[in-house]
Order: sequence, then structure tokens, then C-alpha cells
Amino acid sequence: MNISKIDLNLLVYLDTLLRECNVTRAANQLSITQPAMSNGLKRLRNLFNDPILVRTSEGMVPTERALELQPVIRGILMTLEETLAPNREFEASQSKRVFRIMASDYAASTLAPKLLAKLHNEAPDTTLDILTPSDVTFHDVENGKVDMAINRFENLPQSFHHKQIWKDSFSCLVKSDNPIKEDFTLEAYLNARHIWVSKTGFGVGVGMNPEDVQKLGWVDEALANFGKHRNIATFTRNYHVAIHLAKEQNLIATLPSKAANIYRDDASLAVLEPPFPIPPFELDMIWSPLLHRDASHVWLRQKIAEVAEEIK
Repeated sequence: MNISKIDLNLLVYLDTLLRECNVTRAANQLSITQPAMSNGLKRLRNLFNDPILVRTSEGMVPTERALELQPVIRGILMTLEETLAPNREFEASQSKRVFRIMASDYAASTLAPKLLAKLHNEAPDTTLDILTPSDVTFHDVENGKVDMAINRFENLPQSFHHKQIWKDSFSCLVKSDNPIKEDFTLEAYLNARHIWVSKTGFGVGVGMNPEDVQKLGWVDEALANFGKHRNIATFTRNYHVAIHLAKEQNLIATLPSKAANIYRDDASLAVLEPPFPIPPFELDMIWSPLLHRDASHVWLRQKIAEVAEEIK
């Protein structure tokens, strides 16, 4: 294959087709006509001697060869876009930029107040748009539609940049007059009723099953190592809801220590050490290679790192 004879626009077509798996949607994404995209798919099939997309009862499905090409083509295009992007200085005090950050409830609760204060002091005309994990996809981050995602991540596309913000332990929150705090043993913990808080990730959540330990997360996995399980009375995806439920009922909320410490001065709550070991977890921020050298983005990452250090 002679690369000098290849229309590089075809690589853009291929990248979009494999993300959308639909000729019409891919054409709309690139603002071209559907016949032009169909012609592009035909040329791609000739170029790679492969069908690329095959029509099935469930729609267009990528071939094995197409799936092999997808991360390679995405990496090539990202490198080109990053290299060609203009590198301007960022004037924080004059900027009106909107920073869009996907943050879990935990990350937003612990980081956002101090970050917002820092932005107000150094870049008063900027805006912070905080999105939830269910609002965005990895593609949104990869394509630079979202500046940053802050959460706990298990598996990431290799193209993403990432940085650890901190490691956090766990604490238990109970009502201050809950008698359990006088003898907070593992037995007492297991005999109590509990509030489960989601370890949020990308995508829309689904209902929980108390018996499905593998999906329950850090606390229940740690208990399972002892052959134990807790009595979960309430499931929630919001840390503040969990905290308020612990305040109103004789329930235990076991959650990351930095989230629990937001309420350390609340006389109606008591913060306790868990009566069993729970491994710490990492909070990370990830971003697209497209934004890695963008001056405003570099500045934002620096501010987040500064806030994280203050909170530590």
C-alpha cells in the first residue's frame, strides 16, 4: 500500500464510522451527505480489502479487521490534532472559558468547593460546569467535549492521560447519639443496618442486588474477605443523601474519609474508624490527548493539583 496515494480524509471517515456504526449518523457528525459517507465506506472497503461494517439484525457491526484498526486510527488522528492545535498562552484573569468536568458525587463534594474558590480568585469570569458520570461517555472525554473526568477508574483507553489526585481511606458515619459508637466492634457493625453508596463510573446506573457482592464495591468486598456481609437497608448514588440518612436514622454510612470529614464539625454526627480493614482507593483525573498541551487545560490541571494538595 502506497501511503502517498491514500486520501487521509478516509481515516477520519473510518474513525467516525466505527464510533457510530451507522452511515447516516457518521455523515451527520462530519457534516457531509449520506451518499458521500457511503462512497467513503466503499473506498475504505477497497483500501483495506475488508467489509469494515457488516449489516446484521442488530444494525451495522464492525468486522474483526475494523476492530483491530480502530485504536490505531484513533491514535493517529489524536496525534495529528494535538500536534496541529494552536498553543496560546492562557490569561486566567481575562478568560471567559467554560471548564466542563465530569466528577463523581464524592469527587465533586470534596474538590469542587475549594476549586471554585480558587477559580473565583484567579479567573473570576470562568465558569465551572460539573457533570455527573451518567451525563458523559469515554468518547466525550476522548474527543475533548469534556475537559476532565475525576473519578475512580479501573480500565482506561490507553490514549488517555491521567494523574492521581489522592488516595483515600474509609470512615463510618453514625448519628451522634447512636449507642453503637460506645462499642463499635465488627459484630456490632454486622448487626446494624447500613446505607450503601455507589462507586460511580461512566454510564447510567442500574438497580442493585444486596446478594451481588462483586457489584457492591470496596466495603462489601472487604467484608467478603472475612466471609461476612452487612445488612444493607438503603441504596443511594449520592454521598450527601447517605450522610443525611445516617443523621436521621440509626443507620451506618461507610464512605470515603474525605467525604465523611465534610461533616466532622456537625454535632449530630459521629465519625468512627471502621472495625475491619478496607483497602484505600485512588481518585484520578483523566483527559484527552487533544487537550494535553492546551494552555488553559494545563492551567486547570495545575489548579486541581493545588486544591488536592490543600485537602490532603
